[in-house]
Amino acid sequence: MFLKTVTPEEATGEVARIYQHEQTSMGFVMEATRCWTARPEVLPLYERFSEGIKANFSLGMRAWRLITFIAAKQVPSTYCTHVYARSLTKELGSKDMVLALQRDYRSAGLSEKEVAMLAYAEQVARDASRITKADINALRAVGFTDVEISDIALCASFRAFISRFFDATGATPEPVFFDADPVFRDAMTVGKPI
Repeated sequence: MFLKTVTPEEATGEVARIYQHEQTSMGFVMEATRCWTARPEVLPLYERFSEGIKANFSLGMRAWRLITFIAAKQVPSTYCTHVYARSLTKELGSKDMVLALQRDYRSAGLSEKEVAMLAYAEQVARDASRITKADINALRAVGFTDVEISDIALCASFRAFISRFFDATGATPEPVFFDADPVFRDAMTVGKPI
């Protein structure tokens, strides 16, 4: 971490509550959480916003993880790619499937609708200024509603924002997110080296 942040021992109030919840659920406080506490009042705002987006996400957690993984690759965010590779391995059932997604989601065995979703998310994270009405109509043509399209854009944009913030503050992925297989680990290292 490049910045001085609130340590678990120093935490009070809402920051202490958030840290304690993460400590209980994960066994540690992620640097991705701590990095917000160079300005401690921001962490509760971030948590409420993040949880609010996820709580009402219209496409489910599988889509959230897929979008996040593809957006993180575009940023490029080693932190978020490693974290979401771990959850996607459980979701999809194998590291081979995650490696296939990383190489080219278009040929990884996803549905036509998921491929369209990820192509849009990829463009949002890469350069949203190039998105046109035709891109939105293509999503509608495969069955996405406007609420769902909005959620894809929100998820990909949110990931681009926070992933860039993590890198800018020096947050690094915790060793628990690194796979023991060096080939897999290297494939998930899309940005800052670990």
